[in-house]
Amino acid sequence: MKVGIVGAGAIAFGMAAFLEQAGHAATLWSPSGERTRALAAGEPLVAAGAIEGSFKPAVAPSAESLAAGAEVLLIALPAYGHKHVFDRIAPHITATQAVIVSSHASFGALYLSRLLAARGVTVPIVAWGTTLVSGRQTGPAKVQVNTVRKTVDLATLPASRSAEGLALCQSLFGDRFVDRQSLLSIALSNLNPTIHMGIALGNMTRMERAETWGQAENVTPKVGRLLEELDRERLAVATALGLEVRTIFQHLNLSFGVPLGSAYEMHQAMHAIGKSGAGPTTADSRYVTEDVPFGLVPTAKLGRLAGSPAPLHEAGVSLFSAMYGRDFTAENDLLAALDIDAVSLPQLQMLCRDSYSPLSS
Repeated sequence: MKVGIVGAGAIAFGMAAFLEQAGHAATLWSPSGERTRALAAGEPLVAAGAIEGSFKPAVAPSAESLAAGAEVLLIALPAYGHKHVFDRIAPHITATQAVIVSSHASFGALYLSRLLAARGVTVPIVAWGTTLVSGRQTGPAKVQVNTVRKTVDLATLPASRSAEGLALCQSLFGDRFVDRQSLLSIALSNLNPTIHMGIALGNMTRMERAETWGQAENVTPKVGRLLEELDRERLAVATALGLEVRTIFQHLNLSFGVPLGSAYEMHQAMHAIGKSGAGPTTADSRYVTEDVPFGLVPTAKLGRLAGSPAPLHEAGVSLFSAMYGRDFTAENDLLAALDIDAVSLPQLQMLCRDSYSPLSS
């Protein structure tokens, strides 16, 4: 299949390598144009780690050209860029295409469906609870792929096209998906924000001083306990909404193949087998600038709506806002565009099932 990838960072590069290795045709589009400059000049994409090889994905010069040549569009960039690229790509999406958001955050699928509804277009929008690959970009055309996840949760908007969305993902990426049926489930399925909150709070001085440090290695017993308490809050919100989501223990087991144990024990097991990864070497890290506004903030919002408050998530937003001198709640442009504070829980549940339609746009 022809897959157009919106983004050109580590995840986008890893996805392009995966797709090319599987026999599909990947095309990358960088909104700024900077990150695909080397590929456009003819350098091959070199992947190492969980995916090995040299690949030649195409490069699109614009959102319009990317959409014109793709059967599927894959959004693979940090959540703080989602609204911007949705605005740029939505005018060119046709009813014959599908969109995959890897990974989904802050009801971005609802925002995209509203943009498409205004044009009278409906497509399956598949939201993933996490990324298929993890890793780091190591050069202008190089990526270190640390992990290819064995299991990824997803949901399709509208829910009436769930079977289509699941089949599409299986045909592209293999039989590794669990259909959670509800976009609300996916909104609570991404564990990166809570895990990254604990890691960043426990290691902020390392980040600020640009130290070299192992991430899993520095999930100490107390940091691990914080991760577990954050997970209990998230699970309580899901339960209050009648949803089923995976636990932090299931996530670590399925993503990294380590045996079940405490969060501390599982992270130490990751370190022991070389799946620790390096921690951020700057305070300007997506662990904070992406995961606080686009992860912690919507989870706290759902907790309030569901009558199951998440005080640790709320505290995380406040603490990081104080540390950075920024209002991270105000930095979530997706929730602001959706005017989420004016949406009731029944309305949100309906939208997460049926999406915006041309009649309701």
